[in-house]
Amino acid sequence: MGVVYSHGAPPSLPTPPTISLLLAIATGAGLAGASGVRPFLPALLAGWLASANIGIDFARGRLDFLESTGFLLAVLVLAVVAYAAERSRVGRPLEIGLALTSGVLGALLCAGAVSAAQGQSWIGVLVGAACAALGFAAVARLLARARRRAGASAAPLFAVYGDVFALALAAVAIFVPPLAVIALVAFVVLLVRSRTERGQKYEGLRILR
Repeated sequence: MGVVYSHGAPPSLPTPPTISLLLAIATGAGLAGASGVRPFLPALLAGWLASANIGIDFARGRLDFLESTGFLLAVLVLAVVAYAAERSRVGRPLEIGLALTSGVLGALLCAGAVSAAQGQSWIGVLVGAACAALGFAAVARLLARARRRAGASAAPLFAVYGDVFALALAAVAIFVPPLAVIALVAFVVLLVRSRTERGQKYEGLRILR
């Protein structure tokens, strides 16, 4: 005979702390990887959703400023400045600036997600910085090389592609964290294949000489 509940439905079971922390790390890693691709929209999406307590809530941890209006406005201003610089084709200095911004925002977002699950925020900082670097090396630099080879009219499209991909990955990280981990594994595969192909190309050129 089954158990009869007074309200007609079984009570929801709390998520075990270990599983909750692992999901938080997956969410933070995915957000950091997305930030590595393009740094601004993942932070804006995560902060906006957290402020509405949808899918993520930084206020449960120590880095609640990640969902504050002031922080989101600062990220928005940085995004506008970066987009203007891209249209001016600033080049190498902008790429370095985006890489540093990606690392900082990725580390903060991951630390915020881990802290919200009552984990140690320093773990999130390390994981986030590594995943942001992975996203930048595997995808952002690939898009940058394609943008440099493209014509003046087509170059801005690669920034749009990166933004759309980063935003989609950030949403996946928040709502389906395990899929974000799969995406990060795909980043590793892409990075390894890219470096292998470039190594073969350089080796071929050296032989021709």
